[in-house]
Amino acid sequence: MAIHPVPQARQADPPSAVDGPWRDTSLSPEERVADLAARMTLEEKSAQLYGIWVGADAEGDGVAPHQNDMVDPIDFDDITTRGLGQLTRSFGTAPVDAGVGAVSLARAQARIVEGSRFGIPAIAHEECLAGFTTLGATAYPVPLAWGAAWDTELVAEMAHRIGSDMRSVGVHQGLAPVLDVVRDLRWGRVEETVGEDPYLVATVATAYVKGLESAGIVTTLKHFAGYSASAGARNLAPVRAGSREMADVILPPFEMAVRDGGARSVMHSYAEIDGVPVAADPSLLTGLLRDTWGFRGTVVADYFAIGFLETLHRVAADRGDAARVALTAGVDVELPTVRSYGDALVAAVRDGLVAEELVDRALHRVLLQKCELGLLDPDRQVLPPVLDGVDPERARGTVDLDPPRNRALARQLAERSCVLLANSGGALPLSGTGRIAVVGPRADDPLAMLGCYSFPSHVGVQHPDAPMGIEIPTVLESLREEFPGAAIDYAQGCDVDGTDAEGIEAAVALAAGADVCVAVLGDRAGLFGRGTSGEGCDVTDLALPGLQGRFLDTLLATGTPVVLVLLTGRTYALGGWADRLAGCVQAFFPGEEGGPALAGVLSGRVNPSGRLPVGVPQGTGGQPWTYLQPPLGRANGVSNLDPSPLYPFGHGLSYTSFAWEPGPDVPAELPTDGETELAITVRNTGDRDGAEVVQLYVHDPVAQTTRPEARLIGYARVPLAAGESRRVGFRFHPDLVSFTGTAGHRIVEPGDLELRFAASSDPADVRHTVRLRLTGPERTVDHRRRMVCETSVDAPLAQK
Repeated sequence: MAIHPVPQARQADPPSAVDGPWRDTSLSPEERVADLAARMTLEEKSAQLYGIWVGADAEGDGVAPHQNDMVDPIDFDDITTRGLGQLTRSFGTAPVDAGVGAVSLARAQARIVEGSRFGIPAIAHEECLAGFTTLGATAYPVPLAWGAAWDTELVAEMAHRIGSDMRSVGVHQGLAPVLDVVRDLRWGRVEETVGEDPYLVATVATAYVKGLESAGIVTTLKHFAGYSASAGARNLAPVRAGSREMADVILPPFEMAVRDGGARSVMHSYAEIDGVPVAADPSLLTGLLRDTWGFRGTVVADYFAIGFLETLHRVAADRGDAARVALTAGVDVELPTVRSYGDALVAAVRDGLVAEELVDRALHRVLLQKCELGLLDPDRQVLPPVLDGVDPERARGTVDLDPPRNRALARQLAERSCVLLANSGGALPLSGTGRIAVVGPRADDPLAMLGCYSFPSHVGVQHPDAPMGIEIPTVLESLREEFPGAAIDYAQGCDVDGTDAEGIEAAVALAAGADVCVAVLGDRAGLFGRGTSGEGCDVTDLALPGLQGRFLDTLLATGTPVVLVLLTGRTYALGGWADRLAGCVQAFFPGEEGGPALAGVLSGRVNPSGRLPVGVPQGTGGQPWTYLQPPLGRANGVSNLDPSPLYPFGHGLSYTSFAWEPGPDVPAELPTDGETELAITVRNTGDRDGAEVVQLYVHDPVAQTTRPEARLIGYARVPLAAGESRRVGFRFHPDLVSFTGTAGHRIVEPGDLELRFAASSDPADVRHTVRLRLTGPERTVDHRRRMVCETSVDAPLAQK
C-alpha cells in the first residue's frame, strides 16, 4: 500500500504545569479534558490510547494464535512514565487469589500514578462473558443459555452481580456481551452468542448491558460487526453478507444496546466485510456508529486486530501505517498491548504520515471516559472497596467472588435455560427409583458445565496444578444427590472427541442392566482447536463429536429407555435418534450450578421452561440455516435438500400443558405510524406449576423485498401455577415490522400482515393469528424507531 503524507499538525509545547483546571471537579468533563489534553506531549497522548498486558507471554504460543508475534517485551516502569490507557486482564491471565489480585492491581495503579507526570490511573479491563473471568468467581451459564431462558430481568440481575464483583476489586471495564447473531451453527463461537434471531439477541444482550452498566462497569459490545457471518463458519474468515443482511439481521442488536442499553464502549470485530476490514472502515466505526447512532464512548480494538491490518489483512504497510488506518476509521484504543499506537504512532505523526488531530480525537474520547470513572479526580478512591480496612499483606482469602447469592442466581438461570426437546410417552420426569445407568463423557466432568470464556476452561486448563476455584457438581454427582433411593452406576463410554472405543462395551452393558439410561453427551469448550466448541473451534458438520453418535446407537440398541442429556455450545443433528429416545434435554453450558439444575429437570423438581435460541438440525449437512428464511431458503420443490430443522427456534416442552385464548379483536386496519394492543390469555391446564413462553411473530405475505416466513417481534415468559390464567399484552407498533426496502433504507410498508402468537417459529405451532392491514404512506424510519414490543403480564386470574 502506498503511504501518503498528511499535513502535520502544528506542534506546540504543552503547558509545563501538570496542575490546572482539569483537576477541578466543578467544571464540565469537556472543559477538564480539553485543559488536560493541551498539557500533554505527543508521547503522553499516545500512551492513553493503548493497554499493556504484563501477563502476556512473548516467548510461547500464549492463549491465541499470533499472540507471540504481537507481544513485545515491556518494561512496566519505563513505559508507564508516559502514563497508560489500560491494564489488560490483571485477574484473567493466570490463577490469582482475588484478594491478592486486588492488591496487585492497586499497586500497579500506584506505580502508574507515581511514575507518570499527570498521575492518571489506567482503566483496568477484564473478560466477563459468563461471569467475571477470574479464579474463584461465579461461573454463570453462557450467553446461548441466556437466550434459552428468554428472561431479560434475570439476565440483567446476573450482569449487575458480575459488574459489582468486578468493581469491588478495582476493575472498570468488561469485555461483554457478544451481540453477534448466529448465521451458521458450525461456527465455534455459537456458545458465546444469544441465538439466531436479532430481536432475541438485542433484547437479552441489552438487558445484560443495563445490568453491567448499573454496577458502574463500562460495557463493551462485541464484535461490531458481521463477525458471525464468516464464510464457511470459519473463525476470522471473510464476511460476504449483503447490505440487507447487515441492516436487518446483524446490526439491530448493536443499535438497541447503544441506544437503549447505554453501552459506553464497542469492540470492533476481526471481520472483513466485502474486502474492507472493520478496523479500517470509517463508514461503520464513525459514520454509522457515531454520526448516525450518536455513540459517544470509546471504540477498542479486538486483541491484536490493529496489528492484523498489517500482518493478516495486508491493508497497512507497517505498524505506523496500521495506526493511521485504524485511527482514521475510528479505533480509539489498541488492545491488549501496545504495538502500533506507541512509538510507531509517535514517529508517524512526527514524520507527517499521521495527522495529530486523529490522536487528539481518540484521546478526547478516552479521557472523557476516565473522567466519567473518576480517574481524573484529585480525591479519587485509591484502594478498591474490598481492601477497605484490609492489611494488604493479609488479603489472601479475604475476597469471596462466589457467595451463596451468586450461586442461587446461577442455579435459577441454569434451571430456566434447560430445554426439554422431547419426552416420548412421558418418560420424564424420572421416578428416581430402581437402577439408573449414567453414561457418557460429559456425565462426570465439572468442565462439561463451562464455556470457553469461563476461567477454568479459558485459563485454568493451562495451569493443571492450580485449583479450580469454585465448586462445580457434575451431572452424576447431582443425580446421586437428587435420587438417594436409586441405584446409580456410571461408565464414561467414550471421550468427547477421541477415537478410543474401548470403554463403550462396558457402558453399554451397564445400560442393558438398568431400568433407564441417562446418556450425557456433548462438547468440551476450548480455544483454537483445543475443544469441540469455543473460539477457533469450528466444525465441518453438525454430527455429534467423536464417537458419541456411534455410542448413542449402541445404547439405544439395548432396548433400555435412553434419556439423552446434551451439554453443548451449539446444537447438533439429532434426526437419526429422535424417534428412539425416551426423552431429550438440551443445556447450553449451564455454569457451575448446571448439574443440580439438570438433575432437577430430570426429577421433575424443576418444570423445564427453556426454549431454543437456535434450531436443532435434522441432518448433519442441513446447515447453514436459520429460521429467518424467505421462500427460496425453505424446503421446496426446486431442490432435493430439505433444510427444515428437527426442532425449530423457540421450541421447548413442559411437564404441564397450556391453553391459549385470543384476546379482544383489534381493528382490521392500522396506520403505518399507529399502534395497537394485542392480547392473549394463557392458562395452565395441567397439575404442575410451570412457565409458558409466548412468542409473537410477523408474517409479511407480500413485500417489495423477499421476507422471512416469520420473524420474532415480541415475547413474554409467563409463570403460571397449576390451573392459573394470565392475560399477556403486546404493544404493537408498525416500526417493529420495518425492513430495508429496495431503495436501501429502512421502511414501514403499507399492506397486509399476519401477527402470529406461537409456541415456536414453526407455522405448525401458531396458536392464534391476528390479521391487519397497514394503511397510509410508506414511512422511512431509522435507529430512533420503536425497537421493542412492550409486553405486560397481568396478575393471575381465578383458577379454574
